[in-house]
Amino acid sequence: MKFGTKAIHAGLEPDPTTGAIMTPIYQTSTYVQASPGDHKGYEYSRTQNPTRHALEKNFAALENAKHGLAFASGLAATDALMKTLKPGDEVISTNDLYGGTYRLFTKVFEGYGLKFHFVDMTDLSNVSSLINEKTKVVWAETPTNPMMSIIDIRGLADLLKGKDILLAVDNTFSSPYLQNPIDHGADVVMHSVTKYLAGHSDVVMGALMLNDDQLQERLAFLQNASGAVPGPQDSFLVLRGIKTLHLRMQRHSENGREVAQYLRGHEKVDKVYWPGFEDHPNFEIAKKQMRDFGGMISFTMKDDSVDYAVKILERFKLFSLAESLGGVESLSGHPASMTHASIPREERLKSGLKDSLIRLSVGVEDIEDLIADLKQAIG
Repeated sequence: MKFGTKAIHAGLEPDPTTGAIMTPIYQTSTYVQASPGDHKGYEYSRTQNPTRHALEKNFAALENAKHGLAFASGLAATDALMKTLKPGDEVISTNDLYGGTYRLFTKVFEGYGLKFHFVDMTDLSNVSSLINEKTKVVWAETPTNPMMSIIDIRGLADLLKGKDILLAVDNTFSSPYLQNPIDHGADVVMHSVTKYLAGHSDVVMGALMLNDDQLQERLAFLQNASGAVPGPQDSFLVLRGIKTLHLRMQRHSENGREVAQYLRGHEKVDKVYWPGFEDHPNFEIAKKQMRDFGGMISFTMKDDSVDYAVKILERFKLFSLAESLGGVESLSGHPASMTHASIPREERLKSGLKDSLIRLSVGVEDIEDLIADLKQAIG
């Protein structure tokens, strides 16, 4: 089944009672049992809900995985995976990553005895040098947030082959339409479903996709025991959003290419970070593991002052200044003070994240209008 067909049909069946083509919203907390224990798979909606169940099957199909699990947010999904570890275990993470993930790792799980190493994963030798008998997870984002660095998923998988170490990939920036990490050897894929999968800036949700049965059982236990689950209304909205994922991602990628090229040709712009440029570090790897290069772009100005960057952000009319990404509308952001403010400045600078960096989530509007907005904002 091709991707567009999976997005619309995978895991979904007409409602057996009415024939409704859309999965019903099972807005219930509990389920009637004919006798104690006879619950036909559903007993309480924290444990399982038919709307969420359909979504989880759809999640699995999108990432070519056996299992999908839905959580109340991307951080809740990441939290569940970290809870499979024990004090003394170590995690190797990319040093260029979402600020909320960094905060979760350092401000929450370090307090419970986990140890985290943050390294530049574009050079796999940095990962290799840190692997020891306590290493249990390698956590990668690719493209990274917000520097758009590309990490070699297959290279990491080969590096970890034969070792009892999970390779987890945050695939939020690509979406399953552009990249499927499990096909390249990853063990677990995480999504902030809030972003491209839902696609309409109206849901907060996360997901894990994987093949391993035992790990799925452990994660499903944690999902239920910790209780960070999405409700049926949000599950319905994401199912609806996914039906146009392939169409949206195609336009995001087309518009992203136009915006990246415009910015690179602007006399006032210094550096543009977008993995589709042929001179982008690891471009050949990006071309190999991605189907296109998406709509996420970061850039800096030749006038490298924070004040100038802020003025640009304030002048935008279509690129709304807001947290998040991946919606149909274009967004702009200032990572140093917004999405990555929880990362110490000296750590941000190590990965190239300047205080003046601007991040764009290029939407699906008419490209001429977006270019005009960039032109008037930059001046």
